[in-house]
Amino acid sequence: MARVAYPDEQPRSIGAGQNQRAVEERPWTGVAHGRGSEDLVEVPDRASDEVHVETRRGVWARIRFQFGVAFLAGVLLPLAIHVAVWGSRSELDGLKHSLIGTSIALALGFYGFRRFSTYPGTRVSGSIIPSFLASYGAVLALFFFARLDYNRIQFATSFLFSVWWMFIVYFKLQRQKNLRIGVVPAGAVGSLFGITNVEWVPLTHATSHRVDAIVADLRADLPERWETFLADCALNGIQVMHVKQVQESLTGKVDIEHLSENTLGTLLPNLFYSNAKRIGDLLLCVVAAPVVALLVALAALAIRIDSPGPVFFRQQRMGYRGRPFTMHKLRTMREQPHIEDARVAAITRGQDERVTRVGRILRRYRIDELPQIVNILSGEMSWIGPRPEAVPLAAWYEAELPFYRYRHIVRPGITGWAQVRQGHVAEVEEVLSKLHYDFYYIKHFSLWLDLLILSGTFRTVFSGFGSR
Repeated sequence: MARVAYPDEQPRSIGAGQNQRAVEERPWTGVAHGRGSEDLVEVPDRASDEVHVETRRGVWARIRFQFGVAFLAGVLLPLAIHVAVWGSRSELDGLKHSLIGTSIALALGFYGFRRFSTYPGTRVSGSIIPSFLASYGAVLALFFFARLDYNRIQFATSFLFSVWWMFIVYFKLQRQKNLRIGVVPAGAVGSLFGITNVEWVPLTHATSHRVDAIVADLRADLPERWETFLADCALNGIQVMHVKQVQESLTGKVDIEHLSENTLGTLLPNLFYSNAKRIGDLLLCVVAAPVVALLVALAALAIRIDSPGPVFFRQQRMGYRGRPFTMHKLRTMREQPHIEDARVAAITRGQDERVTRVGRILRRYRIDELPQIVNILSGEMSWIGPRPEAVPLAAWYEAELPFYRYRHIVRPGITGWAQVRQGHVAEVEEVLSKLHYDFYYIKHFSLWLDLLILSGTFRTVFSGFGSR
């Protein structure tokens, strides 16, 4: 248990170099995403004599316990059952490779599940089966093409037992209450109290607090005893986090007030992954081309029958590194007389009367975006990334929103983090929120986030979320 007394003292600054993962031990706590005001909280001049804090983290939330039991249930238990039932020499020889393979598949599935579940808004129970299915499938594919002997029953039982155990852990942790986080009452922590489904505990009373973590504004001037308190908490195994990391982990947004002090670490995204992703985009274009061509042909026929006008719609959009390009879409609107205000013409609002009957269906299932495979092949776009805006809208947003242009640091995409979290937007206030989602994507630019976006896109397509 960490203890500290914090009477009135002369303040001195504390470094903000800590950048801890906000949901390291409990990634499956669902959180609603709201924001409060950014008001500052002053350090109390006089405070109670003592604050007692201890962690609520139990054994079920510990990674070693989860993985250790998973290894026993998913690797050793199926092996023991197999040896007891089929103990022949030939069967045992085939189990050697299977033991190694299931161990690797379990580790990859567990790691992948942990990575997916740390992203905000993730439906954790829905990530268990895909994570382990992908890992076991990849290892089996490797064994098949490498012509290695393996036992199908061992792999099947290992997969089932691993998934079964992870669901037990999930439902056990779901029975616990929401996150309970202690808040050091100093600096820009007022906005935390607008985030719901988290029990925020202001540490201002001389009483014992059982919490999952401590959050503080590490860039504020804190009295020396508060700094000692935070150091003692860390030494006692209680997670201490900066307020911005907590907000980011719970809302899925990165807020930047000043580009010189941004939280992205570097202004450039992961260059290695950027190049690898470009290769992946091209390979996926080759694989998807026949299906895309068929869907576009059927949609083009429906457009011709439904309304007069061209099949395709072309528009100048702001693209990679701030360079305009011509984006291709299937036409979903009726041709309108020329509108002098290009910004107004570029905005699609809810229940827009310009949208045709066929166009509404194409928009709902995002089929109208498929011709952008041409833009992907030409290097102007990616399958996944911030959506490109029309040039007049981009100019308007750049004039109204600070750092809007920074979102062009990665290739725009057909789908993105903001699209699966927020849907279609048009107003400046909505675009600012979308911009924070884009910054989050740039900061966490990785294969894991792209796979999560891809999964969310399938749900979005079938639900019609955010379409206009």
